[in-house]
Amino acid sequence: MGEVEKRNARVIFHVDMNSFYASVEMAYDPSLKGKPLAIAGNPEERRGIIVTCSYEARKFGVKTTMPIWQAKKLCPNLIVLTPNFERYRKFSQKIFQTLRDYTDLVEPVSIDEGYMDITQSITKHPISIAKDIQSRLLKELDIPCSIGIAPNKFLAKMASDMKKPLGITVLRKRDISKILWPMPVSEMHGCGAKTTEKLNSIGIKTIGDLAKANEIQLKNLIGINGVRLKERANGIDSRKVDPESINDYKSIGNSTTLPRDISSQTELLSIIQSLARTVSARLKNKEVYTTNLAVTIRYKDRKTVTRSEKLKNPIRDEKDLYYQARHIFLKHWNGTPIRLLGITGNDLVEEQYGYKQLDLFTFEKDAKEEPLIETIEQLREKFGYDIIKKGIKVDSKDGQTNTSFNKDFLRKKL
Repeated sequence: MGEVEKRNARVIFHVDMNSFYASVEMAYDPSLKGKPLAIAGNPEERRGIIVTCSYEARKFGVKTTMPIWQAKKLCPNLIVLTPNFERYRKFSQKIFQTLRDYTDLVEPVSIDEGYMDITQSITKHPISIAKDIQSRLLKELDIPCSIGIAPNKFLAKMASDMKKPLGITVLRKRDISKILWPMPVSEMHGCGAKTTEKLNSIGIKTIGDLAKANEIQLKNLIGINGVRLKERANGIDSRKVDPESINDYKSIGNSTTLPRDISSQTELLSIIQSLARTVSARLKNKEVYTTNLAVTIRYKDRKTVTRSEKLKNPIRDEKDLYYQARHIFLKHWNGTPIRLLGITGNDLVEEQYGYKQLDLFTFEKDAKEEPLIETIEQLREKFGYDIIKKGIKVDSKDGQTNTSFNKDFLRKKL
């Protein structure tokens, strides 16, 4: 990376835990070390998909998203454990607490990975700092990790994937043409299967092809994301490491895989009501409204359909969410058995910016509340928005999830 005192570019780390769930289970129970281990759901409840697996299991060909039956066929001695998200959350909190010992600029991305900007806190060579982090996590928590070091987030992420487990990789901009460009676009961070397919259709097979592609053609093919991908392929990424990003909620939703394929409309609507209850609680906990509601339907043949509608008014109450979700569901369900249902609130707005359009059905009720609303607004104008709110905010347990995808627990104030 050159001498520390001569460096002008940012120094970004991407720290990625290796087989995190499996590693946590091994740290918790050392007798599992060195054995083929997989973390998966309950096969009885149709959740029998491998979430992650140890490197010992990977040697047999076991992979993430593989059905348990197939994994056991490849590896008869495979040990399968159900996820313990509470345990994983506790380890994750300790990991990010450790990373914050090196810099305040730590951005959790998920339960097992995050970015660090150490530009202003360098006391020794970045590789030495990375080794120190890696050593501490292994010694104190028994969790292995790989670290990518680069001048921006994209390159750091790509670098951390290059050596696993326990790898440390430096990726400089001058090395992009030699290291990144020969790689297939399918291996590029941010380039999913559908995007890869579209790029391949116009002859873009490698990251190098993407780096040299025509911008107008890319934009016509995959929109503004095409331009971003070309920039990334050329090593351009100006995104900052933002510790506050864990407070951003682009969407709030909940989904459930059904215990069996269900075609009863009554049962399905009951499930939608339960989902609406959870989503409502989460929206209230975050003090936001949704202005666009989506319903996800996965049929027994695994075909997945997501349909959304822009709402006339921002909503978050259970009955409103259920009414809208029911409408979308009945409009798009084809009547065949379903194995998964989900509701997601998109285009969120903070509650102080929420508004309601009066109509014939709500005018009388809204008019009665008008004097109260005026009084509240006068108080807020004089003393600030938070001086008074409707009711007392209590974080509802209904809005909490037991998965790794809820980043609430990653907040710094633990």
